Amino acid sequence: MTKKSLVPAAIAIVLVAAQAGPALAASGPPPKASGHTAGPAWLTPGDTAELVVVGRGSVQTTPDVMRLNVGVETRRARAGEAFAAVKEAAAKLTDALVTAGVARWDLKTNDLSLVAEYDKYPKVVGYRASQGLEAQVRDLSKADAVVDAVAAVGDEARLNGISFEISREEALVKRARAVAYKDARAKAEQYAALVGRTLGRVTKLEEESDSSPSRLAAFGEKAGISPGHGSVTVAVRVVYEMV
Repeated sequence: MTKKSLVPAAIAIVLVAAQAGPALAASGPPPKASGHTAGPAWLTPGDTAELVVVGRGSVQTTPDVMRLNVGVETRRARAGEAFAAVKEAAAKLTDALVTAGVARWDLKTNDLSLVAEYDKYPKVVGYRASQGLEAQVRDLSKADAVVDAVAAVGDEARLNGISFEISREEALVKRARAVAYKDARAKAEQYAALVGRTLGRVTKLEEESDSSPSRLAAFGEKAGISPGHGSVTVAVRVVYEMV
């Protein structure tokens, strides 16, 4: 539907009175058979037709929020010891992230586990405890420092993943809608002119949104962590009258 090469998905001229079959029709009588194939010359001035077009708008942007999935893991002979150790390591990790510039309210525990480890079941040889944190970094100039702070926590630290996203999505969606409608209007005006008609009022407008911001992560050799680029895209289907 969104590929420009698929013309039937982007443009159609249809009967105002519902009629199945051809993509090009009018409210008047059907044309008589002839050798003429230059276009819809049989759409007379008294007929009313509908023109359906799809417009697409995309707004490029740079993600402005980094999400970092980190955690700590400890192993001890006893369950209580493992759990106490992981709590201590998690507190150390939290302090390191805050010192690096992450606000405490942007830290969220997303995993906590304590499991037994076996040499040969049911012989327990120790316990493994882990705790995960999600850190939201709103100032990307601190991204490298935040990652370095995690590594500095020690052997218990774990870096599980990184992603970037767009926080100002709604404003970008509004801009993408405007671009999409402008694209649809330009197509409609061109097609109306091609068939010698005048573009009338909008009779239907539908949005087919793909507005989820792209989550991208890229690592440059010199600049360290880079957010890459993201985009917000909106598609609209517009039905116009043609007179």
